[in-house]
Amino acid sequence: MKILHLDSSILGDASASRQLTRMTVDRLLDGDTAARVIFRDLGSQPVAHLTGEILAVRGAGSDQLNDLQRREAQLDAELLSEVESADVLVIGTPMYNYTVASGLKAWIDRIAVAGRTFRYTGNGSEGLLKGKKAIIVATSGGIYADTAADGAYVSYLKGFLAFLGITDVTVVRAEGLAISDQVRAHAMAKARGSIEALRPALVA
Repeated sequence: MKILHLDSSILGDASASRQLTRMTVDRLLDGDTAARVIFRDLGSQPVAHLTGEILAVRGAGSDQLNDLQRREAQLDAELLSEVESADVLVIGTPMYNYTVASGLKAWIDRIAVAGRTFRYTGNGSEGLLKGKKAIIVATSGGIYADTAADGAYVSYLKGFLAFLGITDVTVVRAEGLAISDQVRAHAMAKARGSIEALRPALVA
C-alpha cells in the first residue's frame, strides 16, 4: 500500500488536523510492513499557486521554458506521480474562512491536469484516478457538518476527488474545537475513535 499524506494547516505542532492525520497514517501502517508513505506539507512548504506562467508549462517543450517554468514543470511531474501512484490519500484540511487552506487549494490546482487525472468526453468529464481511497481529516473551530457552509469545505473536497475518479472517501471530523475545552476534548476523542475503526474498512 502506498499512502500520500497531505497536511495543510499553518499551525505546525499546535494543529489538530496534523495530530489526527499522523494518527490516521499510523493506523493504516499498523501491521503493514510493506506500506510506503509520501508526505507533503502544504502548510509550511506550500506549492506555488497556479499562474499563467506556470500553466503555460503544460504542453510546452523544455526548450520553450524559462528557469522558473522548468522548476515548476519538475514539481508538477512530482506531484502528479505522487497522486497517481498512491493507493490511499490522507488529507488534513482545517477550515480557513469557510473553505480549505490556501496551500491545499494550490495543490488541487496543480494536480488537476486534463489527460492525466481527468479527461473530457462526449458524456462529460471522467476521472482517471479510479480505484483509490481517500480519508479527509477535517477540523474546524465551529460546527459546520450538514450546513450550507460545508459546501465550500468538505463537500467541495469530496466533489473534487469524485471529479478525479476517487469516490471511496471517508471523512473524519473534529468540529467545535474553538467553542470550549470540553467540546474540543470530546471532538478530538470522537475523531480518534473514528480513526481507530478505519483499517478494517480500508482493507476489506
